[in-house]
Amino acid sequence: MNWVELQWDWKVAGSLFKTYWTKLTDEDLERIDGRRDKMAAALQRRYDYGEKEAEEAICSFEKDVRFPGAVK
Repeated sequence: MNWVELQWDWKVAGSLFKTYWTKLTDEDLERIDGRRDKMAAALQRRYDYGEKEAEEAICSFEKDVRFPGAVK
């Protein structure tokens, strides 16, 4: 899954994010609104990640997680 796919259906992506990163709130996801830079900032804030660690976490998510029913 890549970031563009996540932006296409942000509501569904948000539910996936919340199962992966349980500290993210609905308000965080509304504020992020599909923007990768805001996602990285939220991870830095909620998980005390550095910039590089936040980007690596997002890349790991993209690699490991698929939309329900998606074929890899």
